[in-house]
Amino acid sequence: MNYQADVCIVGAGPGGVLLSHLLAKKGLSVILLEKNVALGQAFRGEHLNEEGEAVLKSHQLFEAVEALGLLRMRKLEYYTEGRAFKTIFPDEAVGHLGIHVPQANLLKGILQETQHPHFSCFLNTKVTQLIVDSFGRYIGVIATKNGETIEINSQLIIGADGRYSTIRKQAHIESQKHKHGFDLLWAKIPAPHGWEPSIKMALIGDKQLSLFTQVGGFIQIGWNIEQGSFPHLRKNAFTPFIQQLSEQFPELSDTVNEHIRSWQDFVLLDVFSSHCNCWGTKGLVLLGDAVHTMTPTGAFGLNSALKDADCLASLLNKDTLVHFNVQEFQQMREQAIEEVLATQIEKEQTFATNFINKAS
Repeated sequence: MNYQADVCIVGAGPGGVLLSHLLAKKGLSVILLEKNVALGQAFRGEHLNEEGEAVLKSHQLFEAVEALGLLRMRKLEYYTEGRAFKTIFPDEAVGHLGIHVPQANLLKGILQETQHPHFSCFLNTKVTQLIVDSFGRYIGVIATKNGETIEINSQLIIGADGRYSTIRKQAHIESQKHKHGFDLLWAKIPAPHGWEPSIKMALIGDKQLSLFTQVGGFIQIGWNIEQGSFPHLRKNAFTPFIQQLSEQFPELSDTVNEHIRSWQDFVLLDVFSSHCNCWGTKGLVLLGDAVHTMTPTGAFGLNSALKDADCLASLLNKDTLVHFNVQEFQQMREQAIEEVLATQIEKEQTFATNFINKAS
């Protein structure tokens, strides 16, 4: 089966979904492809900062997302030896220190506002091949949708398919990968009664331990460990390891002991950043993690993808599609991305020293 659209966007994460909305609103025909059978299944960030919030509000999308559920962080606390020794509150003008938005709520909130006859979203659809014409221009994709092979022809292909981007690889765009010396263990536990929406930080050895309150009465745990150490760590006794968490946050002892009982209750994230010197080619553009993967530090990835989408949408219309100059998009966003990546590295390298200084 063949389909035709002005734009084919691959990856229904925050960047891809927002870009779909903005382009469809301009009157462009858009087909959005997502390889998973439902929205929000792939690992992506869930914390909005001021910039991401501003992007959604500028397009009158924030209220739709908020109606589905989000949570503003009211304080940031630094813990040592079982007590908070420093607390930071948000500026009154901002009103929060970040906003937790479940990924499904963010995506559905945007898509429910994308009611345009020239927009389609295909789930369970995996791109297998890019189509290129005799002039070397990318003009479409071949994909499998619910097991059936389909072809989508478009004037522009957008790769918004994340850190392991199929579109980037198929287009032979090189990506420079950088390791940061740590990996991350994720876990989720129910929050005790009366737990305030907050971010809490502690230091285990020289590694960061973070707690983020989530919508629905949960706490997400992010525990930095030495890069590549998890296979060895799993061979050791689990109880002494998890006891370090309870010692830093005694009020969580009961729920931790009930819900984190073995290494299997953690999810391992291979932490790296990457960047591409080339953000696209004839008929094809990359955005978000597909072109500049970020680490979880500071929760910048989601917000950078939203800003990418906002910027790219401002450059695209029916007249610019065929001869779109990807260098213009890259020049508008590249410096900001480089600054964010530098900020992440600085935060990671100085966290232990700054934490000790705060505690002394």
